[in-house]
Amino acid sequence: MAVTQFMANGTIHLHRGDLPDGLDLGTIVAVDTETMGLNPHRDRLCLVQLSAGDGVAHLVQLVPESLGGRGYDCPNLKRLMTDPAVTKLFHFARFDVAVMRKALGIRVAPVVCTKVAAKLVRTFTDRHGLKDLCRELIGVELSKQQQSSDWGAPELTAEQLAYAASDVFHLHALWARLEALLIREGRLELARGCFAFLPERGELDLLGYEEPDIFSH
Repeated sequence: MAVTQFMANGTIHLHRGDLPDGLDLGTIVAVDTETMGLNPHRDRLCLVQLSAGDGVAHLVQLVPESLGGRGYDCPNLKRLMTDPAVTKLFHFARFDVAVMRKALGIRVAPVVCTKVAAKLVRTFTDRHGLKDLCRELIGVELSKQQQSSDWGAPELTAEQLAYAASDVFHLHALWARLEALLIREGRLELARGCFAFLPERGELDLLGYEEPDIFSH
């Protein structure tokens, strides 16, 4: 059963273990993850956030069997993440697809990454974080206060849920702005090529090719 939380800017549904049967999030879904750290080999995947861009976020809390949960037995979530008819919209997809590959054993595709898009068209700045992009491109201020909190806790706080949802609430609007910039600068096809490679980039990271990067000299 989902736990629902209402916010000033949207609604959050927390699902424990998997997405509910029959949930339709459309053909492009914003996705983010929360983990115990930034090493996918060591740090477990705790939460997956999704939104259709309609002000509603669906958060899937993944609890290990040792703590009374289902572990990574989440067929509905896996089906959505691998559905070729649904584009998964991320910010810094490289990490998210790698951690879901490691934890869930799936290849997440097709994907779009707003960080990659920003780096292709915003070459006048080095500010490509989600908070900076939301403020500068769509006029939204994001709070990162809960970024380093304990996502493995059995019960997540209202503040954690609000933070997690905020990372997917605005990705559709952000991508619309960035896609327009890619078209304006003639780099949309280049971006699409980069996006298509991201699942393999995540696989390379898992195999230890993050450093040294095989594309470096």
